[in-house]
Amino acid sequence: MKIVVLEPLGVTPENLENITLPLKKRGHQITFYSTRSQTAREQISRAQEADVLVIANQPLKKEVLQACPQLKLISVAFTGVDHVDTSYAQSRGISVCNAAGYSTHAAAELAISLALALLRHGAKADRAVRAGQDKSGLLGRELYGKTFAIVGTGAIGGHTAQLAKAFGCRVIACSRTPRPRLIRQGVTYMPLNQLLQEADILSLHVPLTPETKNLIGEKELALMKPSALLINTARGPLVDQNALRLALQNRRLAGAGIDVFDQEPPLPPAYPLLNTPNTMLTPHIGFYTQEALAQRAQIVFENILKWEDKTPQNQIV
Repeated sequence: MKIVVLEPLGVTPENLENITLPLKKRGHQITFYSTRSQTAREQISRAQEADVLVIANQPLKKEVLQACPQLKLISVAFTGVDHVDTSYAQSRGISVCNAAGYSTHAAAELAISLALALLRHGAKADRAVRAGQDKSGLLGRELYGKTFAIVGTGAIGGHTAQLAKAFGCRVIACSRTPRPRLIRQGVTYMPLNQLLQEADILSLHVPLTPETKNLIGEKELALMKPSALLINTARGPLVDQNALRLALQNRRLAGAGIDVFDQEPPLPPAYPLLNTPNTMLTPHIGFYTQEALAQRAQIVFENILKWEDKTPQNQIV
């Protein structure tokens, strides 16, 4: 079986050698690429003879999949799979599995750190010291005692709730599936509109689907307190970017910590949020820790073994 890893996975060659050894012992050929494909034609040239493809967050469109007649499995080194044409894959009988759970701690910690950075003016404070200034204009707020609102209490949202509780926050949540464990720990579930009105910090942790696209738009932002913060470490299109820009510019929202956008960084100079006040922007690093990437690689290749052995895995289609 020919396995093609279409983009770097962020781990050392030695780590990859150890992780992929069980597959090599079964006689499978594994090809690694150290750069991302820049065009669909380049993707096709790399992937067209593959039985299994491994990608991270590189888009994988129908035209590429059509050029891969032997393809049977796509093992995605990412939690979401909205960048893969899963409808076409399903029509072809191509299995798609994801790397659920690898970034739980990393993404939750970033959500909390973005909230803290906004509350304590982290970026402004750093610039002030470097410019020879003092603490004027840097009066902060504490996370302790704030109402921390979470939309989506899966693995990452649930862990974010636990961290917020540890900081002394009142934690409220909105989710399709309330978690009894979190309720026992003091998390209060409520409808989205009520949650928006009560939130001091709103943190998003839902996947991108047709139902969640622009989940937070002009109407939802208008329900929030002017002193509230919005944190998005999930998917960029969950938030209407222009509505968020206007809310920040008109001081209808105190700040936003954004790690995900409706396109991957680098962002163009005219991107709506780049010149918006009271924002902390990070270039999609929620998953990007040494520990998370090592765990992700392990899951990705274990999923291939499980698929081959027909044992349970993180299968999407």
